[in-house]
Amino acid sequence: MMWIGECVAPHCKRLRLKQLNESIVQTDLTRHNAGAMQKSSRKTGAFTLIELLVVIAIIAILIGLLFPAFSAVQNQARRTQAKNDLTQIVTAVNAYYTEYGKYPLPSAATSDYIYGPGGAATNDDLFYALRAVAGGNINGSDAANPRKIVFINPPYVKDPANPRSGIGTPTGTGPGQYYDPWGTPYAVEIDGNYNNQIATNPYTADTGAGPAALTIGVIAWSRGKDATQGTNFNASDDVISWQ
Repeated sequence: MMWIGECVAPHCKRLRLKQLNESIVQTDLTRHNAGAMQKSSRKTGAFTLIELLVVIAIIAILIGLLFPAFSAVQNQARRTQAKNDLTQIVTAVNAYYTEYGKYPLPSAATSDYIYGPGGAATNDDLFYALRAVAGGNINGSDAANPRKIVFINPPYVKDPANPRSGIGTPTGTGPGQYYDPWGTPYAVEIDGNYNNQIATNPYTADTGAGPAALTIGVIAWSRGKDATQGTNFNASDDVISWQ
């Protein structure tokens, strides 16, 4: 039986065969293109070794450029902290004078007296008295501060073996000494003959730290990052309380 309209001629069969072949080819091309796109996507989504090395090199260059700026900011923060510490030290010594009518000095001191680097005593003697801690040469048995008034209370250092920014711990390096942010004890000079004058400026006169003699009863200073006592203040990195 043959349906009406159905083409059974040879050319109709060839036409249907051609259409079937074209459909198969189109399907294969579609699958091939999809696979190629997937492979290309995987390829472009991964870093090559050269690209990875370039990224690492760029990061290293950026770190090299940023480190000096970071170091400068960090050093400025330490200078600010040192300045605040020095202000508190001078205030504490003056408060002691107001309370006791004298400075926290050895009884034998009759002239300007320096605690700390380059001085007659390490600064722990001074800070034992100001912190109301019985100890040292002048405050043993609370002799220098019998009322046990706390005039200053700096924190203990975080690393006892490498003291910075605080008081040396009893079992660490420099117990009782007050260290600056770079790890050097603060220096404090006090008017020992009570003429309201520090006779000898630690720095050369008129180099940024004032005249040869200072009309002030107490001064304090830090040797700064290089831990070296400057002479020309403007050429040094020291931090002082009186400027």
